Amino acid sequence: MGDRIKKLKKIRIHREGTNELTLSMLGLSIGGCLLWLMLDTKIPFWIFITVLGATWLMALNFYRCPIRYFNGDTEKLVVAPADGKIVVVEEVEENTYFQDRRLMISIFMSPLNVHANWFPVDGTVKFVKHFDGNYHKAWLPKASEENEHADILIETPDGQEVLVRQIAGAMARRIVTYAKESEECYIDEHLGFIKLGSRVDVFLPLTTKPCVTMHQPTIGDQTVIAKLH
Repeated sequence: MGDRIKKLKKIRIHREGTNELTLSMLGLSIGGCLLWLMLDTKIPFWIFITVLGATWLMALNFYRCPIRYFNGDTEKLVVAPADGKIVVVEEVEENTYFQDRRLMISIFMSPLNVHANWFPVDGTVKFVKHFDGNYHKAWLPKASEENEHADILIETPDGQEVLVRQIAGAMARRIVTYAKESEECYIDEHLGFIKLGSRVDVFLPLTTKPCVTMHQPTIGDQTVIAKLH
């Protein structure tokens, strides 16, 4: 039990941030030194270093990637695919694939949240599709269909279909999806990563029982957001 708690507390840097963090550190260091030398200012050099260091730490915080494991049986459960807060829990008409009504649960991620995405259910990936689009603010209803997004359809072991949609926001300009068609997927595994503020929608059968409410905070791979029938 003690080893498990240690694992839950362990945090690493996401692989999507390795190059960005290295290049940003070099850029901030060189740029800061040149700016301080070029400006006719009496501001101490250590203040420049402190400001640049704080800026870099903000980027480091954005790319943090906690190691998490769901504790318990995952059968019929739908867990949060991302950190953030619930912005939608409602029935909607899903006309892209299902052509019927679905329960949609949406999670908005601010720039301060962890931006790694997890698989919300166990199953098999039926397809992965990427769509170019706009960059509306991620919490707006039209963002789900009009913004750049990636759709991942998962079939659970008992044959129920769950659609996960990664959505780019006004700041997010890159969606990374690790899910591969025909591969098995499991809760605890990373589905992908979205850079900067963004959103993840989950479309579920109407028989699904929601377990979250509006504005409720979520922890990716930990918060149970619904139970399948």
